[in-house]
Amino acid sequence: MDRPVETRRAAAAESNGGASGWLVGLLVVLVGVLVWRMLTGGPGPLHDADAERRPAAPRGDFRPEEQAQIQLYRDAVPSVVHVTSALLAQHRLSRDVFEIPRGAGSGFIWNDQGHIVTNNHVIEGAHSAHVTLQDGSSLPARLVGRDRNNDIAVLKIDAPADTLRPIPVGTSADLQIGQNVFAIGDPFGFSATLTKGLISGLDREFPAGDGRKITGVIQTDAAINPGNSGGPLLDSAGRLIGMNTAIVSPSGAYAGIGFAVPVDTINDSVTQLIRGESVEPPWLGVGMFFDSEVEQAIENGLIDQQGVLVRQVYPGGPAAEAGIQPTRRGPRGGVVPGDLIVAIDGRPVRQTNELRSIIRGRRVGESVTLTLVREGERRDVEVRLQAAPFLEQ
Repeated sequence: MDRPVETRRAAAAESNGGASGWLVGLLVVLVGVLVWRMLTGGPGPLHDADAERRPAAPRGDFRPEEQAQIQLYRDAVPSVVHVTSALLAQHRLSRDVFEIPRGAGSGFIWNDQGHIVTNNHVIEGAHSAHVTLQDGSSLPARLVGRDRNNDIAVLKIDAPADTLRPIPVGTSADLQIGQNVFAIGDPFGFSATLTKGLISGLDREFPAGDGRKITGVIQTDAAINPGNSGGPLLDSAGRLIGMNTAIVSPSGAYAGIGFAVPVDTINDSVTQLIRGESVEPPWLGVGMFFDSEVEQAIENGLIDQQGVLVRQVYPGGPAAEAGIQPTRRGPRGGVVPGDLIVAIDGRPVRQTNELRSIIRGRRVGESVTLTLVREGERRDVEVRLQAAPFLEQ
């Protein structure tokens, strides 16, 4: 007797269900095999006992720019040193006196007499300092003198002259925004590190602590980090043009804005310190517009010639006593240009760097004659230079 229709349908469904499960299982196995072959690279062996190193492709010569940079580094790095400082401490129980690290930075060899230049903040507050040369020798250093206004310190080590490589010295008077520069130092303890960048700005100023400001500095985007302080900033000819001093960074690490004390300032200060003279930079007592702002003033018809335009006059300073006029707002809100300095002691000046260079060559207490243009008329004014005070931030 035939089964009922319902029974036959149930049997057919059971048969179909079994076939479907078998197909699903087969597909899972096939997919697993394919994935395994993809992961293992196919059915071939994983290892080759006869494998050999691949030969290096010929490189060819370095490009001229690379060759110049490599040679620049090789020539300059023997002049770069590592500077560490320490201070004295006393154990609370035993009362023993011992040294603890105070700071670390970079520096450079100034001459074959053993004078080393670094930042003052690298050794500030220290009891002792050591200088490590590129050959690994570490020598105790004595303090020759310091120029806190420009964050410069001079140390001296006792080493044979033939082991010292003084760094070639350039000038900062003719620097141009956009030219290549190279920084060498020991950032984060990585000795003799080379970085490259551009001069991003000139005649900058930044706070140096204690209410002081360092003025006339070089701005660069060459990577400068903790440990670079005191190291040299070089031009493409390998000459010293500045000393890496500070960075602007929210995190304390490189953020693309670094500052270097210009070499002309260093040269003047270091020479005085080595002579045993006190470094009191003469001060004119004026704030000056940037050269680019003067050019814009000429284009706008506010002034009709190149020179150093006085932005502000500091109360009680030499310029204030001589009656020099600052730039100000007129009764109707317009800009009234201040005095335009066009010469010092008969020497023409067209840019702020020229003015600063002449002033640096003078001494506190000396008088200079400024040739000014005021409201279209030339006049000579005598100014007696004073010692630079600690300016308020």
